[in-house]
Amino acid sequence: MTWYQQTHWRILLALGLGLLYGVVAAIAGWGSFTEDWITPFGTIFLRLLLLVAVPLVLASLITGIASLADLRKLSRIGGKTIALYLSTTLVALIIGLSIVNLLRPGETIPENLRTRLQLTYQSDAADRELDAQEATQRGPLQPLVDMVPENLIGATSDNRNMLNVVFIASLFGIALMLVQRDKAKPLLDFFESIDAVIIKVVEMVIAFAPFGVFALIAGTITELSGDSSADVIQLLGALGFYCLVVILGMAMQVFLTYTLLLRLFTPLKLRHFFRGIVPAQLVAFSTSSSAATLPVTMKNTQRNLGVSEEVASFVLPLGATINMDGTALYQAVAAVFIAQTLGIALDLSAQLTIIFMALLASIGTAAVPSAGVVMLVIILEAVGVPIAGIALILGVDRILDMVRTAANVTGDATVASVIAASENQLSATAVNGLGDPRDLPSKT
Repeated sequence: MTWYQQTHWRILLALGLGLLYGVVAAIAGWGSFTEDWITPFGTIFLRLLLLVAVPLVLASLITGIASLADLRKLSRIGGKTIALYLSTTLVALIIGLSIVNLLRPGETIPENLRTRLQLTYQSDAADRELDAQEATQRGPLQPLVDMVPENLIGATSDNRNMLNVVFIASLFGIALMLVQRDKAKPLLDFFESIDAVIIKVVEMVIAFAPFGVFALIAGTITELSGDSSADVIQLLGALGFYCLVVILGMAMQVFLTYTLLLRLFTPLKLRHFFRGIVPAQLVAFSTSSSAATLPVTMKNTQRNLGVSEEVASFVLPLGATINMDGTALYQAVAAVFIAQTLGIALDLSAQLTIIFMALLASIGTAAVPSAGVVMLVIILEAVGVPIAGIALILGVDRILDMVRTAANVTGDATVASVIAASENQLSATAVNGLGDPRDLPSKT
C-alpha cells in the first residue's frame, strides 16, 4: 500500500490543501464562492458522520454490555473507565491553570484591541449568556434528570442527547444480560447486525473524508477572514499568545499525561499508538465534534490499536459523552485569561471553583462544536468575571475548538487502550505493531 492510499495521509494532505485554499480565497475575495460551492461538501461530510453516530452508539453499547455476561464485569470496567476519565480531566485542569498563571497571556492584550473585540462579538456573547442563564436556572440534580429520557424515539433523534442514548443503551444492554439467553438472542442478533452494517457505512463515509476535510477547513478559514486576510491575521496575531498557551496545555496533556498512561499501563508502543489514532485526530480537528468523530475513533481504536470490540463499544461512547479533557483545559485557561485581560485577580478559592465547575462541565458538555463556550459562561459567572469578557476569545474559538476536540478524542483512545490492557483484551498483533489483526492469518 502506497502512502497516498493510507487514509490518514490523504486526510492530512486534504487538510493542508484546505488551509492553503482558505488563505488564497481570503486574499482573492472568494468568500461567497467558497460558501456556495465548497463549504456544502464539508457540511455533507459532517452530517454523514452525525447520521451514523446515534445508531453506532446504540448498537455497539447494547451488544458490548450484553456480551459482558455479568454485572460484576460491567461494574468493574465501568468503574475503572469513569475513574480514569475523571482523573485525566483533573490533570488537564491543573495543567491549564498552571501554565496560564505562569505565562499570563491576558496581560499582553492592548486596550484598543480589547475594546474592538468586545464590540465585534458583543452580540455573540449575549447569545452565549442567554444559553448559560438557562443552564444556571436548573436545579442541582437536573443533569441527572435530563439523563433519563421520557421518549425513546425523541432521545435518539438528536445527537445532542448522546447522554440519553448512552443511558438507553446501558439499560437495554443490562436487561439483555439478565434475561434468559434464548429470549435475548433475537434482539441481540438484531443489534449485532445493525452494528456490522453501521461499521460498513462508516468505512464508506471515511472514503469521502479527504473531500469533506478540505471543504470544512477551507470554509473555516474564509469565514474567519471575512474576505479580508488582514483582519484574520491581525486578530490571530493579537490573540496568538493566548492560543499558544492553550495549545501548549493540550500538547502537555497529550504527550505527557497520555504518554505516561500508555507507558505505565499498556504494552503499546507510542509510535504505533499515535500512528494508529491519527485518522480520528484529523477528523476530530476538521469537524470539531467528538460525536461526529466517534465512528472513526471506534474503527481506528479496534483495527489499529487492537482494543477489543467489547471494551471499545463501552468505553468510547461513554468517553465521547463525559470525557472532555481538552475542553476542560481550554475552559480553565480561557477563564483566567479573560480575568487577566480585564484586570481581575482570581485567588486560590476562585481557581479551585474553576476546577470544580470545569470538571462538572466536562461531563455535561455536549460533544458538538463550540458547546464548551456555553459552559465557559457558567464558569465565568461562578468566579465573578464579567460574562461580556467572553467576546475577547470568540474570534479564535473555532480554531481552538478544533484542537481541543482532537485532544478529547486522543484521551478517549488512551483510556480505551488502558482499560483493554487491564482486562487482557488488547490484541497481541496490534501491540507488536503488525497492523490490523483481522488482516493477519489466524494461528491454529
